[in-house]
Amino acid sequence: MKIIILFISLLFISCNQNKKENKKTILKPTVVLKKAENFDWLLGKWKRLNEKEGVETFENWEKIRDSKYSGIGFTLKNGDTIKQEKMLLIKMVEKWNLTVKTPEDEEAVTFTEVHHGKTEFTFENNEIDFPNKIKYWKKDNKMHASVSNNEMKI
Repeated sequence: MKIIILFISLLFISCNQNKKENKKTILKPTVVLKKAENFDWLLGKWKRLNEKEGVETFENWEKIRDSKYSGIGFTLKNGDTIKQEKMLLIKMVEKWNLTVKTPEDEEAVTFTEVHHGKTEFTFENNEIDFPNKIKYWKKDNKMHASVSNNEMKI
């Protein structure tokens, strides 16, 4: 009887070990996310150098998180704010959006990324008259910007 119990026990143990050895490890595919190009080169406080006498224009940018930047632009004349705009750069799935809101506008205007390089970007919105293209680029530690449509460029 002891032999039968021993035999059954050995058979059970050996079958159990085979199951453990035959179990396949199923690996789930991993998704490798490409780190989005950032806009850190835009960060800081910028002052327009070619402004009319008595007028000063500034633009300040800060990073909220990897997928969101906040900017504010304002123009002063004799110390009073005569123009202001708030801007957001937000990563939306595959592309970035730039939204611009002025106090005069009821809603923000959204521009879609058409080009994004290491120290430059271009955004467009062809549904509005002006500007329908916004371009920024950094060269020699100076920030450059242009707003344009097919007829005019500033």
